[in-house]
Amino acid sequence: MESQPELWIETNYPQAPWENITLWCRSPSRISSQFLLLKDKTQMTWVRPTYKTFQVSFLIGALNESNTGLYRCCYWQEMGWSEPSKILELEAPGQLPKPIFWILAESSTLPGCNVNVLCHGWLQDLVFMLFKEGYAEPVDCQVPTGAVAIFSIDNMTPENEGVYICRTHIQMLPTLWSEPSNPLKLVIAGLYPKPTLTAYPGLILAPGESLNLRCQGPIYGMTFALMRLEDLEKSFYHKRPIKNEAYFFFRALKINNAGHYLCFYYDGSYRGSLLSDILKIWVTDKPPKPSLSAWPSTMFKLGKTITLQCRVPRPVLEFSLEREDGATSQKFSVDGDFIISNVEGKGTGTYSCSCRLEAHPDIWSHRSEPLKLMGPAACCLAVGSAVDKAEMPETQNQDGTGWIATRPASELVRAAFPLGALTQNHVGSYHCHSWEEMAVSEPSEALELVGTDILPKPVISASPPIRGQELQIRCKGWLAGMGFALYKDGEQEPVQQLSVVGKEAFFTIQRMEDKNEGNYSCRTHTEKRPFKWSESSEPLELVIKEMYPKPFFKTWASPVVTLGAQVTFNCSTPHRHMSFILYKDGSEIASSDGSWASPGSSAAHFLIVSVGIGDGGNYTCRYYDFAIWSEPSDPVELVVTEFYPKPTLLAQPGPVVLPGKNVTLRCQGALQGMRFALLQEGTQDPLQFQSASGNSADFLLHAVGAEDSGNYSCVYYETTMSNRGSYLSMPIMIWVTDTFPKPWLYAEPSSVIPLGQNVTLWCQGPVHEVGYILHKEGEATSKQLWGSTSDDGAFLITNISGASIGRYSCCYHPDWTSPIKIQPSNTLELIVTASNHSDPLEIWVTDKPPKPSLSAWPSTMFKLGKDITLQCRGPLPGVEFVLEHDREEAPQQFSEDGDFVINNVEGKGIGNYSCSYRLQANPDIWSEPSDPLELVGAAGPVAQECTVGNIVRSTLIVVVVVALGVVLAIEWKKWPRLRTRDSDTDGRDHSIALEECNQEIELGTTTNSPSSVSQGTSEELPVPIE
Repeated sequence: MESQPELWIETNYPQAPWENITLWCRSPSRISSQFLLLKDKTQMTWVRPTYKTFQVSFLIGALNESNTGLYRCCYWQEMGWSEPSKILELEAPGQLPKPIFWILAESSTLPGCNVNVLCHGWLQDLVFMLFKEGYAEPVDCQVPTGAVAIFSIDNMTPENEGVYICRTHIQMLPTLWSEPSNPLKLVIAGLYPKPTLTAYPGLILAPGESLNLRCQGPIYGMTFALMRLEDLEKSFYHKRPIKNEAYFFFRALKINNAGHYLCFYYDGSYRGSLLSDILKIWVTDKPPKPSLSAWPSTMFKLGKTITLQCRVPRPVLEFSLEREDGATSQKFSVDGDFIISNVEGKGTGTYSCSCRLEAHPDIWSHRSEPLKLMGPAACCLAVGSAVDKAEMPETQNQDGTGWIATRPASELVRAAFPLGALTQNHVGSYHCHSWEEMAVSEPSEALELVGTDILPKPVISASPPIRGQELQIRCKGWLAGMGFALYKDGEQEPVQQLSVVGKEAFFTIQRMEDKNEGNYSCRTHTEKRPFKWSESSEPLELVIKEMYPKPFFKTWASPVVTLGAQVTFNCSTPHRHMSFILYKDGSEIASSDGSWASPGSSAAHFLIVSVGIGDGGNYTCRYYDFAIWSEPSDPVELVVTEFYPKPTLLAQPGPVVLPGKNVTLRCQGALQGMRFALLQEGTQDPLQFQSASGNSADFLLHAVGAEDSGNYSCVYYETTMSNRGSYLSMPIMIWVTDTFPKPWLYAEPSSVIPLGQNVTLWCQGPVHEVGYILHKEGEATSKQLWGSTSDDGAFLITNISGASIGRYSCCYHPDWTSPIKIQPSNTLELIVTASNHSDPLEIWVTDKPPKPSLSAWPSTMFKLGKDITLQCRGPLPGVEFVLEHDREEAPQQFSEDGDFVINNVEGKGIGNYSCSYRLQANPDIWSEPSDPLELVGAAGPVAQECTVGNIVRSTLIVVVVVALGVVLAIEWKKWPRLRTRDSDTDGRDHSIALEECNQEIELGTTTNSPSSVSQGTSEELPVPIE
């Protein structure tokens, strides 16, 4: 629109544009004295520059919650304010504005033509990316000098069709992206015949009236599109068809709805028809709709004529009278009177009139309300009922196919048409319609009256039969209290009979097979003998429609995602050269034509570039070739998380389970009536789904094995709102084992404690919410912690004395009656110094903590410009992690949370990595290193270059590693072993559990105690004590 102004953003902070924002409004006429900025249709900022100019600025400042919203601007013209600009949405800081995307009005989508699409990003000097559905990488990229990019698609071909979006990002900050624009469908026109576009009630209407535009084509099942040439971006509508046509309804017209409309249709692969002829719609108060009346009445009398009078309260140049069935030619009159005769019954029918006013000689008004003229014979046949309660006249028609009688609807939304006694004159086929406003329904099923002694012919129907599945055949009669019989060609007797069941009956074929194919018909009969039978219905042919097996359907990553994530659906089949369709909640949303795919293609990939709020839901896919379709795939539930509070996940009876036993995981959320999903770390798809009426769901893991060990989490979501879900619960570790994981025992603040001080011995392991036992070597009783007093295995020893010296170990268990075996921890020897001024004592633990695990996210392969996060995870809390690289020049990296971000600048990120950890309370004690993990460069035509320098460095690394190994082996033989002392402890005796724990500990002490190990491996060094 030429008069529409342009609105854009200017900022002085290119890397953080939300820090200082100025909005500019530019007038296309370049002369204006006033400008207006509108926000959310309620707030206005008015600027009147000191001189006429074509653009002004509106200072917004730093973006915050108070100034986010929808912005438009206008400028003053001679006749008033201009049309507003396109809507600019300012969202929360940290994200660029969402661009808008549209096709130029002068572009043509005919084959071979060039198409230009515009992407408006609101900011100057952005990078614009054009994406096409089904492709991970952008299909075009531009860096224009202004705020708008023009993407040209030359020589339009079927390969160019599809769904496009555009996104922007800042040149200096490529990680800061905008939201995707609204999708734009490009459909190639001209492959199918053009449709027809008609307007009801007419082309000229007053503001506030309703308009129904019908687009009708020759092919069933197509998608129809309507557009207004004056504003293609805002006036582009899509509709699913009703058979071979679609209706576009405007409930209350406005002046700006006037314009030139056209329509077209397209198939699931975006191959479209030629454009329809242009239809010009007038929305104006002038000329008004005329009225049409009949004198002396609407019923012809023998030998008499009827005068139709078309009237309008304005000076008129000419009137026109039309008959809806087109049986006679259009008539014209200056005074609005039309004389109609009924010679040979040709005068009956429905009429309407229109006019041309003197003030608008080139514009015909829309038609008057229809008026029906009836013949002299009164015939009451059932044809229609009106939903509104307005009284309608009885009308009559002798054409045999037209309207015969009308009745207003009753309160039960039905109407009665009494026929009286059935005579031979009533024999025939009847159907009825209903209508509301100007929308007329499809005809009912036909009711055939065949005579006084024969019941009306029933109607038989059935859905398409599928091999191996149940099929119901419907037989509809016309009278209540009838019996029904089903016949098959070639068989004399009915194949099924049903007694009195009402007006209709359903015959069931339990399992459809080849033997059930054939022609079927049904009859009805009266309740009492001797039966009076109806004629047979029309035959129904049942033929099993062959179907391909359902496709394999999944997402490339987990279907539980956050906003903005990228999701790719993969629909595949062993069959080749297929076309694929993607459905969301039962509706088709995308398709992939096998004829355009690569030879031998047997899969389709459907990409959601950036998941939005409404993208959650249940997705399925199907494939087909020509007339054969597959069964629908199993559904994939796409859940968009982080809308609701996270749930809690608990294990019953506990997190440690014997192999072959059951464990129940209870997920409890904050809301009622949600659907729950259980997830396992390392598994892509959710393990189980459950819908719950309350706020929790129980997931049963039956007869668990070692493969069921791992971290579990859960999520809940709202199925009626695009699967909007909660945050993920905190993970819970499930151990499937007959032996508890070994705990780790250490002292805090140190294993060297002066007399009279306090020390805490921590017994910790990967299993929480358990009971703990602390055992001192040589003592019959052990100290235990259980329930709320356990405090995660903290044993406090106060006022250290010489009696505290000794060797300690611990074990833990969630249930002392459980058959799961327990293991003692490492042995810790506590040394007590004589005073606060003693020489420092270095304490060593005989066993190292368990080695951690090392994993890479999102994968172990670098992608161009992307980083990899290495995640080091250990079983103990309160530790510090270190990451080591096999490159000699690579320094060690430290982290408290175990996450290390690795980049691949100049190829320095590739190689083998391992990690370990140390206790923050004992920084000199390091765990075993993790298993090595290798990071590799991106696969592709550019391979990693292997130079002589790389070979030399690799050789040196091997030499250094071997040398270090020799040194460590020598030092290990000299390594001092841990010696500890401790005081007596008290605690209650649980004879069975403590005896088992003590036996395990004594067994472990005799085999793995520091003294026994030292005798075989090293010389025990003396510890000086003052």
